[in-house]
Amino acid sequence: MARRPLPRILSSGSASLTRGRDLARTAADNATDVLHPLIVIGRGLRVLASAGRRRWAATPKDKRGPALFLGAACVLVVAIVPYGPLGALIGVMAAAAWHGRDRSPAASGPGDAEAERLRSLYEALVPYFSAPEDPSPLFSHGGAWEEAFGEYEFDGAGRVSRLRIRYPAYFTDGETASRARIEALLHAKAGRGREYLFDWDEEDNRLDLRVLAALPTDIAAQRFVTSPGETVLGFTDPGGVQRTVPVLEGEEPADVPPVIWRTGPRSAEPHLLAVGQPGSGTSTLLRSIALQALGQGGDVMIVEGGGSGEYACLAGRAGVLAVECGPSGALASVEWAAHETERRLIATHRAREAGRPAPEDTRRPLWILLDRPSVLAHLAAADGRPDPLAQLQVPLRHGRAAHVTVVVAEHFDHLELLNDAVWQHTRARVVLGPAPVQQVADVLGLPPHTTPPPQLPPGRGYARLGTGPVHRLQVPATPDPYDDAAHPAHRQAVLELLPERQAPGRGGEGPPVPCRPLQVQPQPSSIDASEIPEVTAEAP
Repeated sequence: MARRPLPRILSSGSASLTRGRDLARTAADNATDVLHPLIVIGRGLRVLASAGRRRWAATPKDKRGPALFLGAACVLVVAIVPYGPLGALIGVMAAAAWHGRDRSPAASGPGDAEAERLRSLYEALVPYFSAPEDPSPLFSHGGAWEEAFGEYEFDGAGRVSRLRIRYPAYFTDGETASRARIEALLHAKAGRGREYLFDWDEEDNRLDLRVLAALPTDIAAQRFVTSPGETVLGFTDPGGVQRTVPVLEGEEPADVPPVIWRTGPRSAEPHLLAVGQPGSGTSTLLRSIALQALGQGGDVMIVEGGGSGEYACLAGRAGVLAVECGPSGALASVEWAAHETERRLIATHRAREAGRPAPEDTRRPLWILLDRPSVLAHLAAADGRPDPLAQLQVPLRHGRAAHVTVVVAEHFDHLELLNDAVWQHTRARVVLGPAPVQQVADVLGLPPHTTPPPQLPPGRGYARLGTGPVHRLQVPATPDPYDDAAHPAHRQAVLELLPERQAPGRGGEGPPVPCRPLQVQPQPSSIDASEIPEVTAEAP
């Protein structure tokens, strides 16, 4: 059978028909956009008319006459009042536009890709949040993830940025290992390369996951608005503390939440231990503490074990007693600090017995900053000298009553060389730089509730004061002002905070000569209360 040819209008005119349909569709869309206000008003008038008919049908027959009379009177008044008809028309149009608006509910719920990601998270959590003996498990293979995930948000890339998870009550949320497994799983499934905060609510059996923003790294050293005895260790998340301080972030003023460390006789954490890897920013933290202590009128003594000269900018400054880099000078300085602590205790005790206030020199804060003291201990042992760290027991044990504060900075590789007195009395702890979660927990006593970020800038880590929570921390940028590789603005900020120089440097140019060790007068092994040891210090 021969095939009948298609009509000409269908064979040759298909392209014209397609173009015609496209033009008609485009014209209809444009007309809809132009006439959209009229369409809305017409829909509203129809809604108002329907509501009027329902109201009239619901009105009893004996009341319809008075209602008509009242309506006619209102129309007459509107017609008599100047601009009354125009105002009535505008009012009717406005009411029609309001009732004719689009009331279709906004699109809610995740899209297909987001729902698939949530389902993947749900299926990954099933082995951890389910039990065979549970008659109605909240987590089961092929179950509904909508019942387990209460609130969720996604970022522009479609990854989870916030998630609230309900888990069964029999999950062992009080065990650190169980929590760590869930946090590691969520970190891997929600997307690596970001820092997450895990907030466990054991009472309501909820876990909140939230992506944290990066902490500011462009806050340079400056005079912070704090009370006497308060030191800003760094800055943390807005929800971590209930206080903010005004700072200059770059060149713009801002209010940021600080991690405040309080020292003095009423402090529960009078001494601090900072631990990190090389280049993590422990020396930056010590420089920041030294500048704040000098700004509050305290005396600072620095013992540097690395011998790199990173504290040469402080040597010879007002309030800086010594900057020591050698074993002999470090031992003499620490011995002087121990005898000074004893002298302050004896003088304060005598003043209280006599009913007088403590002498002014015993109330002046004394800061002992030790950077990598384990190196000096090793050199002292090689030379047959006593360990300088052994002399720290007196300032560590009695420093709070004598206004003496000890800050020790050490690397992870040499933590075993620190004696028990350092671990026992340094209740304020800081961990800087990249480190496994277990190492951070060993130093702070608790693991952090956040995942480690992929890259850590200098001065970034965690801090814990006593038995408080673990805070994220970013130390203010306080580089060595003589380091040409540092940011020029940060170097200038440190130079502006340095006190006046008491002794000139080498010809007035370059870094100053470090201070000589404090000369300690011979002291008896047991100090008699009737004799206060006299301690003198040579001017550098």
